[in-house]
Amino acid sequence: MRKKIGIFFVTLILVSSAIYAAKIHTVGQKDRKFTVSELSIAVGDSVDFPNQDEFFHNVYSLSPAKIFDLGSYKKGESKKVIFDKAGVVEVKCAIHPDMKMIITVK
Repeated sequence: MRKKIGIFFVTLILVSSAIYAAKIHTVGQKDRKFTVSELSIAVGDSVDFPNQDEFFHNVYSLSPAKIFDLGSYKKGESKKVIFDKAGVVEVKCAIHPDMKMIITVK
C-alpha cells in the first residue's frame, strides 16, 4: 500500500512540474498577418492568438500534430491553444487565406 501511495505522489509531482513548466506564447494578428511567421515551442506550451485588427479573424490548423479551429473573433478578443503533441503545425486564417505561420512543437 505504501508503495502505491509513493508512486501516486511521484506521479503527481511530475505532472505538476510539467504543468508549471509550460509557457504561454503570444502570436498577434495585425495588418492581416500573424506577428511572427515561425515559432518553436515545447510540448505542453500554449499559444495565445489576440486579434489586433479592426476586422474578424478565424485561426485554425488541419495539421496532424494539432487540429483546431478557434472560430471567428473580433478585435480585442484572444483565444488560446495548448499544443500537446510534437510536430509541425501550419496555422492559417479562414478569412484571410494569405495569413500563414508555422509552429514547431518539440
